[in-house]
Amino acid sequence: MNYRIYDRLRRASSPLEVDLIESYAQGRVTRRDFVRRGALLGLSLPFLKAVMGAAPQGNLRPGTTPGTSAAAPALKDGGTVKVTVQKPSGPLDPLAMADLGSYGIVAQSFEHLLKLGPDGTIGPGLAESWEMNADGSEWTFKLRQGVTWQSGAPFTADDVVATMDRLTTGGNAALGGVLKTGGAKAADANTVVFTLEGPNGQFPALVSVFNAQAVITPKDWVAGSTADAKRDGTGPWKMVNYDQNTGATFERNDAWWGGKTRLDKVEWVFNNDSASRVSGLQGGAVDAIVQIDVLGSEGLQADSANFKIISLRTATHRQIWMRNDTGQFTDKRVRQALAMTLDRELMVQQLFSGQGEVANDHPIAPVYQYFDAAAVPQRTRDIEGAKKLLAEAGVSGLKATMFAPELNEIPQLAELVKQNAAEAGIDITLAVESTDTFYNEWCLTYDPICDGGQEFGIVDYGHRPTPDTYLNAAYATGEWNSAHFKNDAFNAAFKEYQGALDLAALTAACGKMQKIANDEVPYAIPYFYNYLSAHSTKVAGIQISALGQMFLDQAGFVA
Repeated sequence: MNYRIYDRLRRASSPLEVDLIESYAQGRVTRRDFVRRGALLGLSLPFLKAVMGAAPQGNLRPGTTPGTSAAAPALKDGGTVKVTVQKPSGPLDPLAMADLGSYGIVAQSFEHLLKLGPDGTIGPGLAESWEMNADGSEWTFKLRQGVTWQSGAPFTADDVVATMDRLTTGGNAALGGVLKTGGAKAADANTVVFTLEGPNGQFPALVSVFNAQAVITPKDWVAGSTADAKRDGTGPWKMVNYDQNTGATFERNDAWWGGKTRLDKVEWVFNNDSASRVSGLQGGAVDAIVQIDVLGSEGLQADSANFKIISLRTATHRQIWMRNDTGQFTDKRVRQALAMTLDRELMVQQLFSGQGEVANDHPIAPVYQYFDAAAVPQRTRDIEGAKKLLAEAGVSGLKATMFAPELNEIPQLAELVKQNAAEAGIDITLAVESTDTFYNEWCLTYDPICDGGQEFGIVDYGHRPTPDTYLNAAYATGEWNSAHFKNDAFNAAFKEYQGALDLAALTAACGKMQKIANDEVPYAIPYFYNYLSAHSTKVAGIQISALGQMFLDQAGFVA
């Protein structure tokens, strides 16, 4: 321990930053979690490295850095990389998009205040720095200067303020109950001050790349406009053409603030069939796949000479929703019974070959440093227990239709749920739909938006660096509340979590929410799984977010 440097760094820090530094020095958080939490608070990477140098700690988990394809070899300039991905299920509306296919396309031209940083964290994007006041109720963002829109107009604080007002007016799932319309103000052309509805120590994550809809659009952007019809952005790529059924082409934006990209162009090829995506990469028709399934990609995983697999430990999960307000699942004992039938270990092994971990019917994953492992015992499979709960609820011969999208492993998950539940006398009929049909029904035709509508089904949730979006949108506010869950105790615990500024307080609040979610079971959540992406070893410098976004501004062909 270099106490001279360590003490100097502590003296230069706020009380909240000191709490994090001491937690790291005392071994209560890993190096990886220290970097993630520090980035959220706005600490620079050089500062974080200085702390780790002064207080060395040997508990960094082994493996390649999440979010990147490892240290890039020498790359050459020029060329076109072809990427294949599921096709967007709806219009490229930055404010209203709700699927991973759309997220990835929009993120090529439009950027966030905070982009994907090292180690799967967030880092400076259109904002160069950010800091909060003493209680976390106000955050000040300093914007990057010299940035221009592809139209030639300058990027200013007015663009950020207008974007935030559109997001809050439109009911953005992550910002609901956090930021009101008018809560963002331009202090000057390069500074935005966010006055929140209450203290929130996680706010930077909510305006980062992990809130996909929070891409910054020009101040004169009209809600409902699409990225293909109104081609603009501050990002590294300019859209040349777009067809929702076949793909998109982008060329280098020579005016990008980040400098000249190595690649000349990027082509995105839409393909909803996972097997043909894999064969396309193996045959050289494409250079990268945004997301691969464990099952069906064994050939890629076994051929390290020709293909690089990026594997991220994430909070990505599936929510099996059961309506709480009407229908056959209003009694929580029925929901508990369904959850009790699930063979979670089998699901992780059969669907992911062990590349995941069992979940406990709440969305606070073990990957979060404030996950409370002691909060509630793990729910295990108990068919007799499930039958007993159904009998106590006065339910027999339960029959239900489960709606699910034809996406990744979800159809196979639905089959397993059906088989598991049948042993307890629950008869499930499956309605597996194309992503177009499913998301149009799930997200566009019900009031409030994205609430599910049907009483029973499965919906996907991509990774976030904090659980705020899951907790706010699916449990607390209702924008994505498929289960129509309303619980005052949960909402109070969520407010406590939002206002928590240190790890101990965050963990305590998370423990309360874990208990309530596990007991009430508005959603059965059987697992979290590793997000896998693949690309040819002929290219390097690719980054992924585990939210459908693949970033190619640092990518190139190996020299």
